[in-house]
Amino acid sequence: MFSGSYTAIVTPFKNGKVDFDAFEKLIKLQYEAGITGIVPCGTTGESATLSHQEHDEVIEAAVKFAKGKLKVFAGTGSNSTTEAIRLSKHAEEVGCDGVLLVSPYYNKPTQQGLYLHYREIANAVKIPIILYNIQGRTSVNIEPKTIAKLAQDCKNIVAVKEASGSLDQMSQIKVLSPDLTLLSGDDSLTLPLMSIGGVGVISVLSNIMPKEVADLVNTVLKGDFQTAQKMHYKLFPIVKAMFIETNPIPVKTAMEMMGLCSGDLRLPMCPISDGNKEILRKTLLNYGLIK
Repeated sequence: MFSGSYTAIVTPFKNGKVDFDAFEKLIKLQYEAGITGIVPCGTTGESATLSHQEHDEVIEAAVKFAKGKLKVFAGTGSNSTTEAIRLSKHAEEVGCDGVLLVSPYYNKPTQQGLYLHYREIANAVKIPIILYNIQGRTSVNIEPKTIAKLAQDCKNIVAVKEASGSLDQMSQIKVLSPDLTLLSGDDSLTLPLMSIGGVGVISVLSNIMPKEVADLVNTVLKGDFQTAQKMHYKLFPIVKAMFIETNPIPVKTAMEMMGLCSGDLRLPMCPISDGNKEILRKTLLNYGLIK
């Protein structure tokens, strides 16, 4: 249902405010490059430091600027079930194609707590839901059995963004939930995940290389794994550079170097270190993205 390449799009800031002019230009670049859709207000979009009003405004702007040319999956997850429901209802009301729900962070729910959290949200909206599993940021893993029970009991839970880093877990999800759409949450694992039944990626790299990410995914979907393998290894060094510091610090820095938008971040995200900035600059030079 949701196969393809999706950009976990940054939220550009200017003088401490959301820069909606830059946001519109970034979204235009995405659909011109052949990306399938965008995911505003995710980790890369610094959702954790957006106010509730800004969160709503960014999602509304994403739908407006996508102009029906891109699917829009809004990041509406929270460690508060009530807040996640409000955000998801808003996304549904403004015309998003789906919502991405990161597992609750900090409060470390049990598997039963995760099940009840997601079931409550799924019952409150009709919009398609993508689960987002990233234990490295949330401290809790959504176990494959929990995912399978949610997919069975909640018909609008249709996909999972897997960023556990475990191909074993991803395989187990497909065994237990063969009809669930599996998307990569790590650019470096897009090809490996698609080789075991995944159908796309929610990408950080595509903020700066949308055509290349779209081409990789489309090549795999066509079954040309030999060509896709070459593309994977060509992109691998710059993928690693995107995570040389905490996301989205490197990608926003790269975008500023490329003249796409300001690299402004909100605390506690801070500017990249001088040493890593030079490594990033050399990587961009090697890929011909800056001169």
